[in-house]
Amino acid sequence: MIDGISSNSPLRSLREGHWFKLICGASYQYLPAIEHLTRIYALAGADCVDVAADPAVIAVARGVLDELDEFRDRLNDRFGLDYSGKPWLMVSLNDGEDPHFRKATFDPQACPLDCSRPCETICPTQAIRFDPVVNGVQDDRCYGCGRCLPVCPIQHIETRSQILELDRLLPQIMESGVDALELHTQVGHEAVFENLWKAIVPWLSRLKGLAISCSFAPGAVDYLKNLYDLIDPLPCPLIWQADGRPMSGDIGNGTTHAAIEFAQAIFQAKLPGYVQLAGGTNAYTVPKLKTLGLLQRVSGRVSGNTASIAGIAYGSYARKLLEPFLEEGCSLSLEQLRVSVETAKGLIHPLKANIVK
Repeated sequence: MIDGISSNSPLRSLREGHWFKLICGASYQYLPAIEHLTRIYALAGADCVDVAADPAVIAVARGVLDELDEFRDRLNDRFGLDYSGKPWLMVSLNDGEDPHFRKATFDPQACPLDCSRPCETICPTQAIRFDPVVNGVQDDRCYGCGRCLPVCPIQHIETRSQILELDRLLPQIMESGVDALELHTQVGHEAVFENLWKAIVPWLSRLKGLAISCSFAPGAVDYLKNLYDLIDPLPCPLIWQADGRPMSGDIGNGTTHAAIEFAQAIFQAKLPGYVQLAGGTNAYTVPKLKTLGLLQRVSGRVSGNTASIAGIAYGSYARKLLEPFLEEGCSLSLEQLRVSVETAKGLIHPLKANIVK
């Protein structure tokens, strides 16, 4: 215990610069995969699990986190391994149309019979299928990455935006025991963001943290400055999520560069708050940050280096690593759970290993 902060506290991880967030997906609602992702990454040492603003999704994730000690004890008893800590549960909200809050849609009956179906091949979550069970898009598996849109030979696929009904949803979300909120916004959304903010203000005292996620675009830093003027002061930590290339981390190493460039621009602007990477993050992210000197090394005390990355969020890449364990109806044995947790730790450890013992 240092400065009143537990050694395995998510807040401590944030302040020391080794915060790890799992992004399940702002519009990803496939409950079996969300259950496994939450349990595996929580056991592996994640500090935060970010899920969709869907009561069913929140209930599954909350249930997993509430039962975490039981699974931890079973693993420790069987394998003598040490798993500790409990992540925050974060819920993503949007202030208007946003790529994270959309679904692909098309009429499969209009597809040419001789089509090679590149949409089915490219979908990272197998949301697009052509079989008797699912003919088209399985809605709960789609998280809006948009990779199917340009590959369709007849440009037949469209997207359907999801605008949350906050008057109905927000009380239900906040009463479900969430720890933090993430607000997705874009340059030019000042007016709609202000409306979202007014709805959230009455609930601020319940939050352990607040994240603002914005895509990298011209004028983004000035836009974030305007948002800070609106929301200041806050009763909880503020996290700027530098979303470089949304939902692209499993495509290739180079996708991480945009997130890092965005973070550097935020540092230069000296915006108050923690800076966390997202959008294009993968196994290359931590080595690149170390090369650039953007990860702080801490030893036994809470650090105050504001020109260092506070943490990293992983979405599509984190999911891809665990694909073998996420299939429908897959009930993991203790051995499978151990292997999956060790796999997840392979992603978390390089960030956590930055702590000087």
